[in-house]
Order: sequence, then C-alpha cells, then structure tokens
Amino acid sequence: MKEMKDTGTLFSGKQGQNYLFPFILITSLFFMWGFAHSLLDVLNKHFQESLQLTKAQSGAVQTAAYGAYFVMAIPAGIIARKFGYKAGILVGLVLFAAGAFWFVPAVSINTFWAFLLGLLILFCGLTCLETVANPYTIVLGPPETAARRINLAQTFNALGWICGPLIGSLLIFGSESGKSNAALIPPYVGLGILVLLVLVLFLLVKLPEIKAESDDPEAAATTAAVSRPLIRQRHFVLAVVAQFLYVAAQTGIGSFFINYTIEVEELHLTQVEAGLLLALGGMSLFAIGRFAGSFIMKKIKAETLLGTFALVNTLLMAVVILYHNQLGVGALILCYLFMSIMFPSIFALGVKGLGNQTKTASSLLILTIVGGAIAPPLMGYIGAVSMNVGFIIPLVCFLYISFFGYFGNKSAS
Repeated sequence: MKEMKDTGTLFSGKQGQNYLFPFILITSLFFMWGFAHSLLDVLNKHFQESLQLTKAQSGAVQTAAYGAYFVMAIPAGIIARKFGYKAGILVGLVLFAAGAFWFVPAVSINTFWAFLLGLLILFCGLTCLETVANPYTIVLGPPETAARRINLAQTFNALGWICGPLIGSLLIFGSESGKSNAALIPPYVGLGILVLLVLVLFLLVKLPEIKAESDDPEAAATTAAVSRPLIRQRHFVLAVVAQFLYVAAQTGIGSFFINYTIEVEELHLTQVEAGLLLALGGMSLFAIGRFAGSFIMKKIKAETLLGTFALVNTLLMAVVILYHNQLGVGALILCYLFMSIMFPSIFALGVKGLGNQTKTASSLLILTIVGGAIAPPLMGYIGAVSMNVGFIIPLVCFLYISFFGYFGNKSAS
C-alpha cells in the first residue's frame, strides 16, 4: 500500500496555531452522543416488554431518534453558517439536555408517544452537535490529516457507545424496576446533568472560528471545481448515499443485537448478559477499531481501508444470516470492529475539496443519519419469526459502501 505522508502535526494551523485544546473539548461531545445513541439499543428491547410492543413497533424508537436528523440537519447547518461553530454547539447542548430531562414527565405519562417525543427533542440536539463537530474536527489541523483527525475524535464517540449499553443494561435491565419505565430516569437524568456541565464549559471557553479550505489539489487549482453545485460533486453525492446506508446498517444491527443473541438457544443469555455482550464485545471492538484506524491511515489510504472493511462486513453479515448460532453471534460481534472507521471516513471523503461549501455539505451528510429511522422497523418486520433473516438489510448496505470506498469517492475533474 502507498504510505501516507504527514505535513505538520494533527492539530497545527497554517500560521502555527495549536488546536489541541479545542479538539479535546469537541471530543467530549462525541462521547456524549455516542452514549445517547447506544442507549437506544437497550430502549428498543426494554419497550418490547414494558409496553408490550412487537419488534417492528419497537423500531419506532430509532425512527423517532433518527428522524430528528431529517427535521434538524438543515436548520443546524444554517445556524453553523450564520452564527458559527460555537452557536451550533450551544443550541445542540440545550436541546440535548431538554430531551434527557423530559424522561421524568414521560415516565409519569407512561405512553410510548411521550418517550418518542423526548427522543425526538434529544436527537434534534445531537443533530446540531454532529453537524458542527464533525466538520470542526476536519478544520482543526492540516487538510492532509483530516481523515485521521475525525477518526481519532470518533474514538471517543466509540467509548460512549460502550458505556451506553453497559450502564443502560445495568440500570434498566438489572434494576428492581427493570420492567417498569421508571428504570429510565437514572440514566437519562444523569446524562442531562452531564450535558449541562459541558454546556457551562462551552459558555466559558472561546473557540477559534476557522474557515474551511479546499484540500484537493485539483479542485483548489480550479475555482469552478470548488464552486460547482454540490449535486454535481460526484464524490459528495455518492458519499450521501453511502452515509445513509451506513447509518441504516449500524442502527439496524445495534437495534436487534440483543434479540438476535437471546434467540440463540445454546447460549441461554439473559437480557442483561446480552446487553453486556454488546457493550464489552461489539462496542469494545468498535472503539479499538476507531482508535487503530486513525493510525492505520498513516500507511493506508482512508478510501482503501473503507472499501476493505465494508467488504469484510458484507461477508460477516452473510454468516449472521446463514448461521443463527454461536458462529453467527461471533460474526455479529466482529462486524463492529470493521464498522468502526466507516462513518468518519465516509464523512471526510464526502466533504473533501468542497472549500466554503463544507458546512452545507456537512449538514446534508448529517441529514442522511435519518437512514437509522428506516432499517430497524424494516428489519423487525422481516425478522419477526427469526431475527437472522432481517440482517439481509445491513448486508446490502455494506456491499454499496465497499463500492464507494474502492470506486465512488474520487472527485470529478
């Protein structure tokens, strides 16, 4: 493989500025939204029992949460363009906290719509945070190391994905009120308090407002190439599809991980044990993959790594579908390792060379997270009898992502 060359450090500006502290501050956001996302996988199974929902009906948890990206992505992009990165972060944190604290009255109301409303508000906040934080990590250093930087930031997101099902399983499934929705109050109120503390920190700290620059030599050489409408930027359009399908795949896998593993009779897993397997098995590999990915990209191009990992996951999904046993569970856990670098890599490749269109492109790429609203109900319907059949959905998604990694990420000249 062709070795990638570094120019400067990961966090150096053009004038020698050091952006390490802003980067560290931003990564705290990655952790928190990873935690909130992975709690959904516990909620999905919890509501099946507490509210007597079918698999397809419980998929509405992801529909409400990821539907927020469709509602809020464009407004979040407008806020970032007009008022800057910090404003987008503050709006996102306020909505995040409001959605988390809403779970207290939602438990009193104790109807499915009340919980879905809280998730919609909370994830509108996450939409703002992701719209701002992802492109912000890209500009906090040399363009040549953008993919490494966003993968490093997403490592902390992966740590949140570990803590979500770990803490959620213990507090929700493992509590005395585990079959009652009152068990949802401790994790969400605790999350709301943490968000408020981070909000105060961001109010007190001044963040550098950095303009994006084109990092594509050919695009930079031709003004017309940079100013071409986004719909005519081939690599961006294909990245939008890839990101939509990636989020659909990841969300679908996470939503029914517990169902799939519990249905393997020889394992005899309880809900708590299945949740811990997700946290300490799948999510731990996810975190390891993100951390390692930022270093592997020093040697291997991001697009090559993306295409290879997606191809491996296509094969692993085939195993999950064909072998609903211990082998299938092993393949399901292992797929998290190869999913790890996909979101940040697709994002970085999608906005590459877009110059002052980066914030707009970012909001559109974040909008594609609505893909997470589509896969769970569809997988729940297909897998109503046997959950393994539903995993045909992520198999198709990974196959396209592999194509994007190998062939679809090149900018048009």
